[in-house]
Amino acid sequence: MRAGELLGRTAYDLHGRRLGRVVDVVVRDAGPGGRLRLTDLIVARHWYSRMSGRLIGPERHPSGPWLIRLVARQLSRGSQQVPADLVRLVPPVPGFPFGEPADER
Repeated sequence: MRAGELLGRTAYDLHGRRLGRVVDVVVRDAGPGGRLRLTDLIVARHWYSRMSGRLIGPERHPSGPWLIRLVARQLSRGSQQVPADLVRLVPPVPGFPFGEPADER
């Protein structure tokens, strides 16, 4: 599974409530072997939440200028990190949330 297959899809929680659109993915090391595993999705409710993202957000630059931190916090308040196994995507992606291992070549 590629990240491009997930980005832009509409995400819903398990109860059918709309969370927003997928704007980024979070992968972590799954242990020995160096494989990465999809763990979370970054979902934004508004287009401007996607624009600020986490690049200028308060998580990345906690000691930056106060005005930039304030604006970044306001813009990114509509985005959230959601565990991949608690999300349903529309249209569905085969193998989501954990997918099939990539072929070794």
